[in-house]
Amino acid sequence: MLSPMDDYPVHQIAEPIRHVATSDRNFYDRYYFNCYPTESPDVFLIVGLGQYPNLGVMDAFAVLRRGDDHIVARMSKALGADRTDTTVGPLRVEVLEGLQKLRVVLEPGSEYDLSFDITFDATIPAALEPKHFRRQLERVTFDTSRFLQTGTWTGSLTVDGEDLAIDPKTWRGNRDRSWGVRPVGEAEPQGRRAVDGIQNFFWIYAVMQFDEFTISVIMQEDEQGRRIVEEAMRVWPDEARDNEWLGRPEHELTFCPDTRDVTGATITFHRPGGEVLTVACELLLANYIGIGTGYGLEQDWRHGMWQGELVVQGLRHKVHEIEPFQRMFSPVDNLASFTLTEGTNTHTGTGLFEVAAIGPHEKYGFTSFTDTAQADDAYALAATDNTEE
Repeated sequence: MLSPMDDYPVHQIAEPIRHVATSDRNFYDRYYFNCYPTESPDVFLIVGLGQYPNLGVMDAFAVLRRGDDHIVARMSKALGADRTDTTVGPLRVEVLEGLQKLRVVLEPGSEYDLSFDITFDATIPAALEPKHFRRQLERVTFDTSRFLQTGTWTGSLTVDGEDLAIDPKTWRGNRDRSWGVRPVGEAEPQGRRAVDGIQNFFWIYAVMQFDEFTISVIMQEDEQGRRIVEEAMRVWPDEARDNEWLGRPEHELTFCPDTRDVTGATITFHRPGGEVLTVACELLLANYIGIGTGYGLEQDWRHGMWQGELVVQGLRHKVHEIEPFQRMFSPVDNLASFTLTEGTNTHTGTGLFEVAAIGPHEKYGFTSFTDTAQADDAYALAATDNTEE
């Protein structure tokens, strides 16, 4: 079946544009956005929209952390022939200017207590990240590409009947576009992979937005700490200026005892000449992106899962009532402040600190999928979990 995109010279394979190069059920194509105020950062909005061509599904979500409230709007529909259609019920993404300006809208609805009409304007060129590839036995589990941008937001957001003006002078965020193969939808039969063990998922993804530049950090490690993918890149607003490699990134995480909640972090960049750059990361507000959005363990709502021709739902939780066991099996997107020490210079910024410590990881003493940080662990923080402020 053809679509309007087939009139453009953009084909990559000898098929109509709606067909992708692989028949792997796990192929996806996704938008991600986050939005927050830099002054009194007590609101953290995350929005995602994904297409799953080989599952025939498109879904989207918006999740807002505000105080002790975790508010979710989620929707799913049958994917049509036209993949330029980026509307799922009340939520839509509009590309106003490619790689520069996008509008994201959630219309008011009776199912949820949230709506917005906001426009992202990039402050740096789109930066392509390293290819993400992982295999288990013979099966490719990850084979993805992604680019990121930081920028400002303009528009309005309404939550519980209260209107918030989104001013680009004080509202920032980052967005990414990713596509390829990664686990989506209902769980598949594991076969021999169940005998050989489930792969861990240790992941750090930080997007640090400073006034003068943006720093992107990626670290994924296996159980022993071997790197699957890594990045440490400084991106300048000037397109003529090359991205700068900052050296090998390393991490020191602090955990709340008896959980896997990360409460603080330090990132260091080790440059070839021996210079070390240090970033102190203060985690300000945790958005539990895995609760209710499709990223988590809910059996009734997973990314790419068939829900029907069009389904729209809303969920609401108190953050302090979300069980630590629920939180430890999906990434957590933290709104964070960053202090970069570079020689005699200090830079301060804000942005995303996404982290997951799922499964075994030798450095932090995790030997299974269910053990937690110990109170006497060198990396444990004997303070109250910052997510319950």
